[in-house]
Amino acid sequence: MTEIAPIFQRAQAEGRGVLIGYLPAGFPSVGGAIKAATAMAEAGADILEIGLPYSDPLLDGPVIQEATHRALGSGTRVADVLRTVEAVAATGVPVLVMTYWNPVDHYGVAAFARDLAAAGGSGLITPDLTPEEAGPWLEAAGERRLDPVFLVAPSSSAERIRLITAACRGFVYAASLMGTTGVRDSVGSQAAGLVQRVRECTSLPVAVGLGVRDRGQAGEVAGFADGVIVGSAFVRCLLEAPDEGAGIAAVRDLAASLAAGVREGRKDPVM
Repeated sequence: MTEIAPIFQRAQAEGRGVLIGYLPAGFPSVGGAIKAATAMAEAGADILEIGLPYSDPLLDGPVIQEATHRALGSGTRVADVLRTVEAVAATGVPVLVMTYWNPVDHYGVAAFARDLAAAGGSGLITPDLTPEEAGPWLEAAGERRLDPVFLVAPSSSAERIRLITAACRGFVYAASLMGTTGVRDSVGSQAAGLVQRVRECTSLPVAVGLGVRDRGQAGEVAGFADGVIVGSAFVRCLLEAPDEGAGIAAVRDLAASLAAGVREGRKDPVM
């Protein structure tokens, strides 16, 4: 059992959802990203995702694209991502890296797994890696006790969901809608149905991402999913802040509000 599974088990026993927060490494600076992610952990985020900035982020919306563009422009590299993971993991909150596959392939699959584990990372989320092509990563992740997390979408067939979830460990990432990342005025109507379809294929926890921006939406999603993933709303706090300190404070406040929201969404603790 890795560090991720006990987080979901504890939350289920407490009758609440799990809050998973995302921030890219290197934005607004390497040190600023570490401080912001640490603030999220201290304010109630259960699991953290650290994004590896990528030059062609096809699935990311304009908010995350802008942040990763600035991170790359300031010279952020894989070594900075791993340093961020190490610093944030020191808080005691499990940390996963969210990345497109090309940087991992370029770095070396076995070497990346080795260095991620050495930094205290708990796993890897790979939005553009298919299970059919994931053999080397699944082998390396298994050797280093890292959780491979894959995405399912509303368009995924039952057969596809079974294939994807069979390759997952830790939890399944359910994209609540089709399209790029970004906050939405409402949670995608397909989200609850997708979670149910995933649960028919696996006993792994299901976390919903893409679109959640506030406490009310977090509570709504926690009412039918095991976890709530929030990214763009946190990144926007940093983008719109007048300075780094104000951005980190805004991230902390949002994390506390969302953490309260995931506790409101569930009323069925396991005794």
